[in-house]
Amino acid sequence: MINKPDCKSQPKLFHRLLPAYCLLPTAFCLLAIAVQAHDPGLSSAELRLESGWLVAHLTFARGDIEPLVVIDADKDGRATPAEFAHAWPRLAALGLELIEARFDGAPVVTQEVTVQLDESNAIHFRLAFPERGASRLSLRSTIIARLARGHRQHFLLRDDQGNVLAEQMFGPGNNAFETDLASLLPSSSKLHSMGQFLVLGVKHILTGYDHLTFLLGLLLAGSSFAALVRIITSFTVAHSITLALGALNLINIPSRLVEPLIAISIIYVGIENIFRRNLDRRSLLTFAFGLAHGLGFSSALRELGIGSGSGVVVPLLSFNLGVELGQIAIAILFLPFVWKLKDHPSFTSRYSPICSLLIALAGGYWLIERVLLN
Repeated sequence: MINKPDCKSQPKLFHRLLPAYCLLPTAFCLLAIAVQAHDPGLSSAELRLESGWLVAHLTFARGDIEPLVVIDADKDGRATPAEFAHAWPRLAALGLELIEARFDGAPVVTQEVTVQLDESNAIHFRLAFPERGASRLSLRSTIIARLARGHRQHFLLRDDQGNVLAEQMFGPGNNAFETDLASLLPSSSKLHSMGQFLVLGVKHILTGYDHLTFLLGLLLAGSSFAALVRIITSFTVAHSITLALGALNLINIPSRLVEPLIAISIIYVGIENIFRRNLDRRSLLTFAFGLAHGLGFSSALRELGIGSGSGVVVPLLSFNLGVELGQIAIAILFLPFVWKLKDHPSFTSRYSPICSLLIALAGGYWLIERVLLN
C-alpha cells in the first residue's frame, strides 16, 4: 500500500526550516561585507596608427595600479602631487610592461612613456611605438595577468582619422590581438561591442554586492506585490536615467562622492525596514537612491575613459542594459522566495529585522571604508 503524503505536515516542516531559510539572506549580507563591493576592475587601451607611429593611451583606476606601484604612500586615500612625483619612475617602468607590440613578428620597444594622474584618481599612460611600413601587427596586453583576477580591458584600434579598425574586450585567457595592417578597413563593430558590454554589465551587477544588498533590502520591505513592483520599477528607471545622462556627458560626478552616498542608501533602507511599518510610499525615496546607484556605475566607467568621445554611447548604454537585465533576473529569483517567507509571522517579527540590521551594518562598513579608509 502506498501512503499518501501528509499535507498537514508540510507547513510544519517549512516552519521548522524557516530559520535555515532566513540564513540565506543573512549569509549574503556577511559575504557582502567580507568581499569587495565591485568587480575586479575595468581599464581601457586605445591605440592609434599615426604616420609612422603606433600611439597607445591606457587608462586605469588608481586602485588597480596600487598593488603594483604604491602611489598613496601615507594611505590617506589621496594621491598628492608629491606622492605621484615620487612614484613616477616606477610608474614609467611599469608603462614599459603594459603592452607587448610586434610588427611583422619582430618585437618593438616603446620610444616614449608619459604618465599622468587626473583629478578622478585615474592613471593615464601614453606609449609610442615606431612603425616603419610593417604589414602585420601583433599586440598582447601583458598587464592583465598582474592585475586582479577577472580584470577586463576595453581595447580599441583606430586609424589616423579616428575610425575604429578593431575593438574587443581583453580578459584572462584573451589578451592578444593580431591583424594584417594592409587589409584593415574601418570596422563596423558596434554589434560586437554592444554584446561585450552587455555581458560586462550583467557580470558587474552580479559582483556589485553593495547594489545587490540594497536590492535585497527593498525586497524584504515590500508590503504587497504591487508595492514591490513600484519600488523595483522606480529603482530601475532611476538607474537608467543617470546612466543615460552619463552616456551623454550631461552629468559627471566623481565616484569618491557617489560611492559614500550609495553606502548611506543601504544604511537607510536597513534602518527604515526595522522602524517603519508603512513603506507603501517608499518608491519615491527608492527613485532618489536609484539615481545615486546609477551614477555609481556611470562615473566608474567614465573615469576610466571607457568609450570616451564619440564612442561613449554604445559602451555605456550596453553596459546599462546588462546591469538592468541582471538586476531584473535577480529580483525574479528572489521575489518568490521572500514572498513565501513573508507569509509567516515569525519571519516578519523576528528574522526580517535581523536581516535588515545586517543590511544596515554592511552599509555602515562600506561607508567607513569609502570615507575614512579609501
